[in-house]
Amino acid sequence: MSAWLRLASLLELVPGVLETQLKRDSDLSHFEYWVLAMLSQAPERTLRMSSLASQTRGTLPRLSHVVNRLEKRGLVERQADRVDARATNASLTDAGWDLVVRAAPGHVETVRSSIIDALTPDQLDQLTAIGDAILARVRPEALETIRALDEAR
Repeated sequence: MSAWLRLASLLELVPGVLETQLKRDSDLSHFEYWVLAMLSQAPERTLRMSSLASQTRGTLPRLSHVVNRLEKRGLVERQADRVDARATNASLTDAGWDLVVRAAPGHVETVRSSIIDALTPDQLDQLTAIGDAILARVRPEALETIRALDEAR
C-alpha cells in the first residue's frame, strides 16, 4: 500500500508540475509539447498520424484534436502520405520547430529539478527498470516505442 500511494500521488502531481511550466513559459499543454517534440525528432520532421499517436501514447481522436489546435497556431501541417493516400502525415512547421526549440530548455530544467535530480544514479536505473516492468504489463507496444527512441539517441 505504501508503494501504491506514492505512485498514485506521483501520477497525479507530476503532470501538473510539467503542465504548469509549459503553459506559463510556452503556452503549450504537456501533450502538445510532446507532439511537437516527437515530430522534431522524426525524419523530415514528419510522422504518420498513427505513428505519432503511438509515440505520444495518445489515441487517434485525442491526437487529431490536438493537431487541429496546433495547425490553427501554424505549428503543424497535415497532408496525405505520398506513398499511401489513405494515411495522413503530420509535419512540424518552421514556427513549430522554433517553438519546441525555445520550450525544450525550460521543460528539461523542470524535469531535471523536479524528478531527475531528486534521484541517485542507482535510483534512476531502478526507475528505468520499474518503468519497463510496468509498461511490459500494461502497454508492451509503448515500451517498444520507448526502447526504439532510446536507441535512436
